[in-house]
Amino acid sequence: MESRPLETEGTERLDEDRTTDGDTGRPLGTEDLVATEPQRTNEDEAQTLFENADVDRFRDSWQGIQTAFVDDPRRAVKEADELVAVVIQNLATTFADHKKELESAWSQGEPATEDLRIALRRYRSFFNQLLSA
Repeated sequence: MESRPLETEGTERLDEDRTTDGDTGRPLGTEDLVATEPQRTNEDEAQTLFENADVDRFRDSWQGIQTAFVDDPRRAVKEADELVAVVIQNLATTFADHKKELESAWSQGEPATEDLRIALRRYRSFFNQLLSA
């Protein structure tokens, strides 16, 4: 029986002509396969890291900081640092809240496979967005 790689959501199955490096002709190793850019799916794009109102507020703040740079560069850089810290804290809070929801649901019994699949998709989306930022 021929062994073939499993096909998973968001990845493509290796074809026979993709088992070697096109430039060198050497066989592809694990590093070659995992180093490729992840394929974004509509599911990844559907999940957002922030609410639209938060994004608008952060962008407005950033625009104000950029405008203020001309008059007071030192203050603008300090405010930029503070804004980035607020954005990171907001992201950490969102992640912690999501984790708390999952743990609460799981404490009520064994979660259904479908619930776990949805949770994993959300984590994948979050992970891919973090790496592409």
